[in-house]
Amino acid sequence: MLVIKNGNVLVEDTLKKVDILIDEGKIVKIAENIEGDHETIDASGLTVLPGLVDVHVHLREPGHAQKETIKTGTKAAAAGGFTTVLCMPNVIPFPDNVEDVKNYLELIHDQSVVNTYPYACITKKEAGKEVVDMHALKALGIHWFSDDGVGVANDEIMKEAMTKANQEDVMIVAHTEDMSYRKPGACVHESEITKAKGWLGIPSACESAQLIRDLEIVKECKNAYHACHISAKESVEALKKAKNDGLNVSGEVTAHHLLLEDKDVQGPNWKMNPPLRSHEDRMSLIEGLENGSLDIIANDHAPHTAQEKNQPMDKAPFGIVSLETSFALLYTEFVVNQKRWSLQQLVNWMSKAPAKRFKLDGIGEIKEGNDADIILVDMNQEYTIDASKFESMGKNTPFDGWKVACQIKQTFVKGKEVWKKEA
Repeated sequence: MLVIKNGNVLVEDTLKKVDILIDEGKIVKIAENIEGDHETIDASGLTVLPGLVDVHVHLREPGHAQKETIKTGTKAAAAGGFTTVLCMPNVIPFPDNVEDVKNYLELIHDQSVVNTYPYACITKKEAGKEVVDMHALKALGIHWFSDDGVGVANDEIMKEAMTKANQEDVMIVAHTEDMSYRKPGACVHESEITKAKGWLGIPSACESAQLIRDLEIVKECKNAYHACHISAKESVEALKKAKNDGLNVSGEVTAHHLLLEDKDVQGPNWKMNPPLRSHEDRMSLIEGLENGSLDIIANDHAPHTAQEKNQPMDKAPFGIVSLETSFALLYTEFVVNQKRWSLQQLVNWMSKAPAKRFKLDGIGEIKEGNDADIILVDMNQEYTIDASKFESMGKNTPFDGWKVACQIKQTFVKGKEVWKKEA
């Protein structure tokens, strides 16, 4: 048995001075001053939080191991406080059939240091033409389907996918992007700010138009639906309306869309899809989280090689890495600096809420009977983000050199230490 002692523990949305007893990967007791002959972790001066849950991560392997591997990506997750991740299906081979998904699951089992659940594709090879066999893939434990990186353009194909999702009680997780709105070489939000820099813009309708279409199909098919990386105020409003209409829908927002705007873009490390949008859009995202129009914070961790990113804006790939920085950045800005959110709110959006929405039982909260997925955080440890020291192979971040107000010290998955900050 293992006991974590002397920490300030987040239990039932309240910080309490209690000990946590762990046995066989589970939290078996939470109480003041647990005695006994147990292995002990002294958490004096630290805050003990539930492991974070990220439902939008690109681990790149198999097929793109020059960018990231399952091992390096999940070590980066652990370093950032994430004990559970869901990995996107734009790998090679695509996880769109039973044989390839079985192989993928074996690779994840062998290489991952945190709980890792893969998405399967909505359509074969993410080509938008043929819906995968959701029934067969669900039998392997796959409950989430996404063509992340591309939107499903064909209305009838998406309707077929949502009909099957409803029948199988699985979730459609959609990257909404109508490519008729995106010109070749477009790389930033369409605004006067970016136009002045000579960059070709992507309008908000590129995201919101397909989302609105999807929500109309959800109304008919009554399936569970989750919208990826919402960036535009029109999308927030569409989700709010869908929820008011009683639809089974949810939406996520990334740390970078909560922290940055189109005016902040300096080069390829600020290029992501969807792009950083206007101040008005950013405020809508923050307020959307606060009023329940949006449900969770995800990362869209998207590692690339330095060579790939070191190109002109229109040629460089979309995406930034974020697993190792998002919690500290958001805590610093919204809890410490603005005092707009509580620690409990932030942890809910990054742990309890995603676990609940994605039906991941036994995680997301520190409570008896749950898995011992736990992080120890020094809430008073200031440091400067240094991308060169990331666990991730990707160093492509706009936050290199930013100062943050807290630091992850130790990460446990099912009671086993998977990462520890070097002294």
